[in-house]
Amino acid sequence: MATAYDAVVFDNDGVLTTPTDRSALLEAMDEAFDAVGVREPPDHHRETLLSPSVDSLQTIADAHDVDPRTLWSAREEAAIAAQLGEIEAGRKRLYDDIDALEDLETPTGIVSNNQHETIGNIVDHYGLDSFEIWYGREPSLEGIERKKPTPHYLERALADLEADDALYVGDSWVDVAAADAAGVDVAFIRRAHRREYELERVPTYEIEGLGDIQELL
Repeated sequence: MATAYDAVVFDNDGVLTTPTDRSALLEAMDEAFDAVGVREPPDHHRETLLSPSVDSLQTIADAHDVDPRTLWSAREEAAIAAQLGEIEAGRKRLYDDIDALEDLETPTGIVSNNQHETIGNIVDHYGLDSFEIWYGREPSLEGIERKKPTPHYLERALADLEADDALYVGDSWVDVAAADAAGVDVAFIRRAHRREYELERVPTYEIEGLGDIQELL
C-alpha cells in the first residue's frame, strides 16, 4: 500500500521507551547540586532542575551563587549517567509493541527532549538500527531553548530525511505543538501513563499503541 507520508518521526520517552523513573532523576539532581557544592537544595529547586527554562535555571543558580552553565553541565552529566543505569538495569525498557515498526517501509527517525547522548545510549543498547536519524537536545543552555515545543530538532530531522509530508508520533502537548509549528501531522499515543492526560490542541490522530501506525500510512 502506498504511504501518505514520506517519513515517520517518533518521540522517545513514553513512545518507544518507558519514561525514566522519577526517583532516579531526582537522585541525579541531588548529585548535580552536590557536584557544584550545594548541599540539601530545596525540593522545588530539585524539581525545577528536572526540566527548567533558561530563566528558571538562572534563578536557582543565582540562589546558590553558581554559574548556570556549570550547574546545567553537572545536571546533564548526572542525568545521562542515571538514565544509562536505568537502561542497563532493564528498568528503562522498550515498549513491547515496538516490534510493530519492523515492517514499516517508510523512513523513520527519533526526536526527543532527552539528551542526545541518552538517545544514543538507547539506540546502541537496544539495537535500534532501523531508525535512520535521531536527535536529542544538546547538553547546553542552547539545547534548553531548542527543545520542544520549539520545532528546532524536528525540523532538522525532517531536513535530514528529506521529508515533505511527515508524521510525528508523541505523547505530550509539546509534541503536538512542535509538530504544528513544523507543519506536519501528529499522532498522540495514549499510553497507560497518559490515560487522564488532556491536550489543549487536537492532534491529527490519537492512537493506543505503535501497532496503530501502519493504518495511518
